Amino acid sequence: MAITDTSSFVAERPSSVPARRRPLVLEPLHAAQTCATCSARATSVCNAIEDKDLDRLASTAVSIIVQPGHGFIEEGDTAEHFFNVTSGTVKLFKLLPDGRRQITGFAGIGHFLGLAVSTSYSFSAEAVDPVRICRFSRSKLRVLLDDFPAMEKRLLEVASNELVAAQEQMLLLGRKTARERLASFLMARAGMQTHCGAETKPALREPVSLPMTRGDIADYLGLTIETVSRTLTRLKAERLIDVPNTTDVMLLDPRGLQSLATGLD
Repeated sequence: MAITDTSSFVAERPSSVPARRRPLVLEPLHAAQTCATCSARATSVCNAIEDKDLDRLASTAVSIIVQPGHGFIEEGDTAEHFFNVTSGTVKLFKLLPDGRRQITGFAGIGHFLGLAVSTSYSFSAEAVDPVRICRFSRSKLRVLLDDFPAMEKRLLEVASNELVAAQEQMLLLGRKTARERLASFLMARAGMQTHCGAETKPALREPVSLPMTRGDIADYLGLTIETVSRTLTRLKAERLIDVPNTTDVMLLDPRGLQSLATGLD
């Protein structure tokens, strides 16, 4: 039977009003079949667990549905849980001293969140579109890792990848032009879809999903919304992309975009 819990929600522009609490739907995972058919298993840390041990994995997790605009990690809260994204898109952000918000990344299927080295979360996480996540308590996951060293090894790999991503983001914001930043973002999104096992194949001119707002993209890239819109229009005019709607972009020339992203154009 589903149980009800609450999770923190951080407003777009924080004020003195306390953060609102949002209800979530929590569903215990009762069967290994749930994990066996999970779309995230192929690319997440859970693929370190063999099929015969999936009952054990399922018994440690709780499935959570997060509606768009609702948060499930709040910066500064005690880091009691880890989260594995099994569907949807999550935006990660930090709050600046003046109350503004800086988006630091977007997580999708297979991303494992909450690997805090301290006792509190260093970022907030909010659903962009309907999101489903598996939540693991620190205590239960610690026992699981003791019994399955391969999963602990995968978590170390995830932590290393996060460090590389942070370095790439520093380069993105510090050295690249607006066109290079947007090209890099589009290629990264395309790579994420392919890596996560989606049917999307950018090389075949299938759409790259952009469920986040233009404002979110601008925030992440350190640009204004107007600059993002102008740059998309310019890339479209150059026949590098097409923009059939507000949530999809067609990569007409992936090689050209890649050259632009790496500054070789």
